[in-house]
Amino acid sequence: MAATTLDLADLSGFRRKLTLLSSIGMFLDGFDLTVIAVALPVLKKSWTFTPFTSGVTSCSAIVGMFVGALVFGRIADRLGRKKMYLVDLIGFVVFAALAAVSQNVWELIAARFLLGLCLGADYPISSSLTAEFGAVRDRGRLVVALSLMWNVGALAAYLVGVAFLPIGPTAWRWMLLVGAVLALVTLAFRTSIPESPRYLIAQGRHDEARRVIAKVVSGSGTAVAPEDVVLPEPQVEPDRPTAAGSASWRRLFARGLAGATIFVCVFWFAHDVAYYGIQMYSPTILTGLGGSTQLAAYLGSAIIALLGVVGAAIALAFVDSWGRRPVLITAFAGETAVLVVLALVHAPALALIVVLFAMAILFSNMGPGTLDMVYCTELFPTELRAVGTGLGTAVSRLGAILGVLVFPDMVDAWGVSGALWLFVAAGLLGLVTTVLLAPETKNRSLEQTAGARRVFGGTAPAAASPGLVAFTTEEDR
Repeated sequence: MAATTLDLADLSGFRRKLTLLSSIGMFLDGFDLTVIAVALPVLKKSWTFTPFTSGVTSCSAIVGMFVGALVFGRIADRLGRKKMYLVDLIGFVVFAALAAVSQNVWELIAARFLLGLCLGADYPISSSLTAEFGAVRDRGRLVVALSLMWNVGALAAYLVGVAFLPIGPTAWRWMLLVGAVLALVTLAFRTSIPESPRYLIAQGRHDEARRVIAKVVSGSGTAVAPEDVVLPEPQVEPDRPTAAGSASWRRLFARGLAGATIFVCVFWFAHDVAYYGIQMYSPTILTGLGGSTQLAAYLGSAIIALLGVVGAAIALAFVDSWGRRPVLITAFAGETAVLVVLALVHAPALALIVVLFAMAILFSNMGPGTLDMVYCTELFPTELRAVGTGLGTAVSRLGAILGVLVFPDMVDAWGVSGALWLFVAAGLLGLVTTVLLAPETKNRSLEQTAGARRVFGGTAPAAASPGLVAFTTEEDR
């Protein structure tokens, strides 16, 4: 009889709940990272900032993300997704609140750095958990939904800035506090999410995996007892042991995974150079244009962020039908072309720079800004999925730090148009890397996509293994 697999079972209700709770975490990531760009112009009216402290304030959370993604991605592969799924959100609450009540620049920087640790942790944890419960037919859309909500969070940061601007000098505190309140509400609901069965299997905890699968399937309307759940024998390659605690950065560069690791790290790095340079400084750039007010700069930045949401929505619509590779190539090509136009236009008007920035962010979020986590969750095996995503996140933060710290100095030296060639170079790097290395992973299970690589004329798959099987009836068994 036909068996029902975890990939193909009708778990739409549970998957929607899981995706929603994970995506709210990503919403908070986008909000908390972007809100400092909104708060900083208000802060500068009350506190004294040097160019150095301004830059450090802007990127302190990004630096924290670099550390958090490296450290907590590995911990999530050792201790499990569920524990870290809760711990990192507790950090959202505590450190966002501390940032809101900070009394000087260095207290703010410290709180934002600690918040960044938790933001960096959430990338590998939420994306891994969502993908490991996802189905073949819509896994790409589920993970892209996380990135879509990141962009909604960034948009919300600008809208909150507009709403709180009339408060006056203390408006920045209320802007930062919003993130803590939303995280506290979300935390209560995340406690109901079980551990990933794929993680449990990779750790040899098969009985627990059976109970989780039975509970999830039964909760979706089809009663299944744990003893009726049949798990496959894990397929182990000599250089990829699945023993508990086997997660290692070194193994990400071993035979079979090195190409995937390099691809993910390079294209994500290239994306973040331009994306964060534009996202973090658009209010400042727009404010500096002749005739622009603070409110106009916020509204212009909100329009740019809104086009980012549109770009992520386009990815959501096409990632599982058109495929990962063509979407990513098209997006990098479009982004790079817009950045070239931006770099060639001298002394642009406010409306023109808003339109061009918005188009660049649209293409960015249509591809690399949404497929970064999709490729990470699909190209790394279960026992390395969080640590691999963590490494990709950390390397991408280096690109973000480059964009945030170097771009302002280049603007001072060469003007906005001249400095934008840095972003053009990053776009070209991402485009070339994608054309050469990006595999196609749509319509394949996670067991089949791990280690997939691009070869001449197509994609070389990793060795396939069976899906997670839950028999729904005695006859099926």
